[in-house]
Amino acid sequence: MPRAVHVRNGEMHDLGTLEVPGLAARRVRVYLPFGYRTRPVRPALYVFDGQNVFDDHGSFAGGWHLHRAVDRLLAARRKRVPAIVAIDHGGPARLDELTPWKDGERLLSWMTASLIPRIAHDFSTETGAYAAAVAGSSMGGLAALYAHHRHPEAFGGAFSLSPSLFLERRRVFDEVAKLGRPWVSRIYLDCGAKEAGGRLQGLVDSMGSLLRGRGYDDRHLQVRFDARGRHDERSWQRRMPSALRFMYRA
Repeated sequence: MPRAVHVRNGEMHDLGTLEVPGLAARRVRVYLPFGYRTRPVRPALYVFDGQNVFDDHGSFAGGWHLHRAVDRLLAARRKRVPAIVAIDHGGPARLDELTPWKDGERLLSWMTASLIPRIAHDFSTETGAYAAAVAGSSMGGLAALYAHHRHPEAFGGAFSLSPSLFLERRRVFDEVAKLGRPWVSRIYLDCGAKEAGGRLQGLVDSMGSLLRGRGYDDRHLQVRFDARGRHDERSWQRRMPSALRFMYRA
């Protein structure tokens, strides 16, 4: 295990390019909000498609600026505010590695066995279902929803923005039904009304109904439909602050 790095509040920490067995190596960055290390609980949020998580530079269509969003949570005196762990995608292999039944298991195995322990060691984050969540949009939203159900011991919540629920004849519905409800679970699920000509909204509504049928209430599940939302980074950037407020409320 490497020695702990010197960390500071409100700073971005670049871990460099990390090797992932069976997949492309990738960059991982960690942002610790201002005041983060003074908090008794130090959760972490693991986010797919790390190129889009912070600034516009390096993003295909603009960044989410999550570092600013979590700093605003602290300014609002929220007790639980996560460190943001941005995991870059593998370039041309992105679709396969974010598809759960293709290379997704390799990526999740690396995250749970290697990345999460390293982040906990270097940045004093807590591990386990009560302290970690996973997030993504589009294919990343699909991967986040699956990761939460497949590894409930590692991820106690999922941000699933505009998830690709239609993939392979809606196979994720069967996968989620088969895996069952995680024992610790809070899920944020959304999409824009204009995505896929309005068809994605029906699928998101169906997934919400499936989850509610398992006993999810408004405290543990939020399903949001954005009337102005499109399938783009700007829409996800706009919705992410409310998703953070839902996930990290007391």
